[in-house]
Amino acid sequence: MRDRPRYLNHTVAALLALVMFSLPATAAETRLDTLFSQLEGAAPEEARRIASEIELEWAKSGSPAMDLLLRRGKDALEAGDMEMAVEHLSAAIDHAPGFAEAWHLRSVAFFRQEHYGLALNDLAQVIALEPRHFNALFGMGRVLEETGRAALAHEAFERSQAIHPHHEAVSEALERVSREMGGTDL
Repeated sequence: MRDRPRYLNHTVAALLALVMFSLPATAAETRLDTLFSQLEGAAPEEARRIASEIELEWAKSGSPAMDLLLRRGKDALEAGDMEMAVEHLSAAIDHAPGFAEAWHLRSVAFFRQEHYGLALNDLAQVIALEPRHFNALFGMGRVLEETGRAALAHEAFERSQAIHPHHEAVSEALERVSREMGGTDL
């Protein structure tokens, strides 16, 4: 019986820790849910601002070290150093496999290296982690388009556009793929 209060204290401490660690994720999810609701009915200019806010939320891992790796990977992408980008982003993924944006940016590096299978694999992981990731769906469409699967690319672009109706690159891609498939959009 003497161990019961100590055991109870450990249980309460563990539950408190669980609640405290889950609060930031819940707050982030609530913020994302709100932003996605706003994006759905936003005018084009407002949609760009909301999409930028969503992208900023996606770039937050909850760990300064993972955020640094993401930033280094993004900097390497912008500098055209795909090998370094893959290294930084792979390190982030190894340490935080639930960090969807690291998977997304690594898929971009793989795409630019023309490693389409690796890019598709990473994009599938992003979508499994965040099904509303309109940039990953767009990326999937680009890979499918590049590999000659226009009908599947069209479907991926449509899914992206359903989430972000004013994504200019998606609209352009849909027109391009529709022409390639022999159809016309009105």
